[in-house]
Amino acid sequence: MTAQGKRNVLGVLVDATDYTSATEQVVAAARERRPLALTALAVHGVMTGVLDPAHNARLNSFDVVTPDGQPVRWALNLLHHAGLTDRVYGPTLTLHVLRRFADEGLPVYLYGSTEETLAKLIPALERMFPALKIAGVEPSKFRAVRPGEDAEIADRIRSSGARLVLVGLGCPRQEVFTYAMRPLLDMPLMAVGAAFDYHAGLLRQPPPWMQRAGLEWFWRLGLEPKRLWRRYVILNPAYLTRLAGQKTGLWKARPPAPATERPATFAV
Repeated sequence: MTAQGKRNVLGVLVDATDYTSATEQVVAAARERRPLALTALAVHGVMTGVLDPAHNARLNSFDVVTPDGQPVRWALNLLHHAGLTDRVYGPTLTLHVLRRFADEGLPVYLYGSTEETLAKLIPALERMFPALKIAGVEPSKFRAVRPGEDAEIADRIRSSGARLVLVGLGCPRQEVFTYAMRPLLDMPLMAVGAAFDYHAGLLRQPPPWMQRAGLEWFWRLGLEPKRLWRRYVILNPAYLTRLAGQKTGLWKARPPAPATERPATFAV
């Protein structure tokens, strides 16, 4: 296992870790019935923190932040000599975790996305992991939380008997939800990005060579140009510029202190 702790990437604290170590942290928290917040960040996720100090502070409070994208892994190796040989990609990490939960009989709760996506996702997961126990499913409301609704959501999750919540709300909404709900739950929460869509068969995975080369963004851009062009055309060069600045010392990427206060509102 590789677990070198958190490292500063443009002011966002990212774990120099691998699939085995990240999976073990989630499973251990579930067994011990304690909260844990995990997210997997690609360039977009890191830059969302860079451009929003309050969100950066929330990210820096997460228990585990994995290098979802190859450019984030490269940054860990370039800046901190982490020696990571692979990224820890959210959709793949999700499968690693679900395999362990199925083996150990630990139930999971699926939160987010649409009813249509979840209707396709559940049988797909059951085919992959016949022993998997899905304790509950709840689609996104696509609106801000109402007063007291966060406690109601937490009650439903706890009452289901779940030992893990997979959160698929999209970046950065899923990270804010995970951060806000962690104090209300005695189990790990994983913000898993597009994992719901990928495993439901609604998004096509890029070829392995594109994933290894860090070109997944180019694949996604080709599939959804109108929605994603700003994310990649603007944020990718900004990421590389700031990375060069941090490496050369021309820019001091100072991580903000981890946030401690729950947000007044967030998306559910």
